[in-house]
Formats: sequence, structure tokens, C-alpha cells
Amino acid sequence: MLRAMFLMIGLCSALAVTASAAEGKKREVTEEQKALRKEFTEKYDKDKNGKLSAEEKAAMSADDKAKWEKAFPARKKKEAVN
Repeated sequence: MLRAMFLMIGLCSALAVTASAAEGKKREVTEEQKALRKEFTEKYDKDKNGKLSAEEKAAMSADDKAKWEKAFPARKKKEAVN
């Protein structure tokens, strides 16, 4: 019985930590970002799927890449723990 109680407490704690971490990841998209995304999608989306693939982003001009990176800064990826 005691093991079951500790197991339930542990699971509830893990769920609470996961839920609060997920809330912190949401970013608001500004009107300027929406307009830039629409402009670049119309300009560079070759397969017309509504998203820019890595190849499509690579085809951007240097000026457009700079605008994109300024408007949408890359998220830092966590390093793998060995």
C-alpha cells in the first residue's frame, strides 16, 4: 500500500512538472512575424505545402535570411547528456 502511494505521488509530481514546462514553451507570434512568414511562404514555398522546408530556406537570399533570423530567432537545443 505504501509503495502504491509513493508511486502515485511520483507520477503526479512528474505530470505537474511536465505540464508546467509545456506552458513555458508557447511563444506569441506578432503581426509582423505573420506578415513576414506569409511573404516568404509565397516567395519561396516551391512545393506549395504552406511550410518552408530546409531546402526552401536555403534558397533564400542573404537579405531575406537575415530578416528571417531576426524575426524568428533559432531556439537553443539542449545538448545531449552522455
